[in-house]
Parts: sequence; structure tokens; C-alpha cells
Amino acid sequence: MAMGFFGLALFLFLAFDFDQGSPSSASAASSSSSQNVQVTYGTVLKLMHEKTKFRLHSHEVPYGSGSGQQSVTGFPNVDDSNSYWIVRPPPDTSAKQGDTIPDGAIIRLQHMRTRKWLHSHLHASPISGNLEVSCFGGESESDTGDYWKLLIEGSGKSWKQDQRIRLQHIDTGGYLHSHDKKYARIAGGQQEVCGVREKRADNVWLAAEGVYLPITESK
Repeated sequence: MAMGFFGLALFLFLAFDFDQGSPSSASAASSSSSQNVQVTYGTVLKLMHEKTKFRLHSHEVPYGSGSGQQSVTGFPNVDDSNSYWIVRPPPDTSAKQGDTIPDGAIIRLQHMRTRKWLHSHLHASPISGNLEVSCFGGESESDTGDYWKLLIEGSGKSWKQDQRIRLQHIDTGGYLHSHDKKYARIAGGQQEVCGVREKRADNVWLAAEGVYLPITESK
């Protein structure tokens, strides 16, 4: 079921929990208005794979091999609410909602619908045999397998919506990766998402649709 920007903003206003309050002043952003839009902690967004234009996606379907954890795929359609992720800092930092995210920061991505974390480990991915990427844990269950290093392509110092990025997994060193290898048994033409340890063109992602929280002003 699709969720529009205004519906998503209402959901966030009523239900979002990030320790420092609710994002009542959140604004929706689209790719047509992406220039200079900062990605801040607490932002809810979709990550678009640059080469294939598929969105990073998860759903309550476990892998049939490997870890058996909740599967992560690339999804071809824009209007699916299972492709929304909340950008979070690690729990042991002073970062708070509304803070900008510098190049090199360690972040976590929480799947909005199932509340599990984007995760990776040494299990083999189902199609290509690379590093499996899954969703795992929950609100109070997170470990370093959920940690990803933000690497901004080019000269950007903090993450903006129009910037090309890579996400490198801390524990395995694998880059978040996708390619046009499709799952035969998953509906909708979804493609594999995995981790690879080499920098490739298929490692690049962009922040796309979402509700981008404004920068918190220092007091």
C-alpha cells in the first residue's frame, strides 16, 4: 500500500519516537526539490540505487538460506511504504535528532514498518554469494552488525539529498550493493541487495523520497 508524503508526515507527527521529541516541523522533499536539502538524524527516506533506480526495500519475508533473517531487496516501484528507512546514530554517541550527518559518520538505518535494522554479516547472499544484507533486531536490540559508515562521493562535508554516497559496513567492510540480478520467487521483479568489499559503480546510492527533518539550531 502506497503512503504519500502528507500521510507519512502525519504518521511521523503521531508516532515517531527518537528520544528528543517529535518531528512536527518535518517537511516532505522530492527529487525535484532536492538541491541542498540536508539529511539529518531522524529523517525518513528512501535510498535509490543510482545505476538501476531501484529503492532499498524490506518486508516480513525471511531468507530461505543463509541467516534466515528478514530479507532486504531492491524494489522497482517508487510508491511502496516498505522502502522507507529512518536514519539513526549509534546509541553510544551524542548525536541527536536534527543534527547534520558528516562524511565518515557511523549511522544505522531502521526499517520504518518493521522497526528492524539494516544489517550484514558473513552469510552468503542468495543469488550472487556475496555478503548477505538483512534486517535484524528491534528498538532495543542493535549491535555493530547494524553500523554503516557514510562515504560521500566528491567534496561534500555533510550528507545532502542530491549527493552520491556509499555505505560501508563496519564489521565486514562490505559496501551496500545492488545489481540487476532478480529473485525468481519474490513478486514484483525485486533484485538482490548484498555487500561487496570492492568499490564499484553498483555501490552508489542517493537519498530520494522522504520526510527530511530540519536542522536543529544550536542553543
